[in-house]
Amino acid sequence: MTKLGDLAKVLRSKNSGPFEITLDVLFDSRESYEQVKGSGSVTPRTVSEAYGISEERIRHFVFFDPALGFKVTMSREVSSGSAGDRDVYGAQQHAPLMRLEIDCDREV
Repeated sequence: MTKLGDLAKVLRSKNSGPFEITLDVLFDSRESYEQVKGSGSVTPRTVSEAYGISEERIRHFVFFDPALGFKVTMSREVSSGSAGDRDVYGAQQHAPLMRLEIDCDREV
């Protein structure tokens, strides 16, 4: 098993409006991208488990082959900038995804 953060070239989070956060994961080689995509290790279920949220909070989940990446959009617990918000820009929310284990032994 290898961590997603060790395979991805770019792994970032950002606001997607005041009520959602988007996670972008990009790879610098088709081989790494296909390995992650084909592993079955990255799904709405595994992402929601990594973040300790319900799968219903995952609003959008898509692999995008031309960019060698995938995107996840999830609802925020509280709106950006409101009382209780700990990251107004959503820029520090990618760490759980970095630790996601990828089964590199699985055939692509």
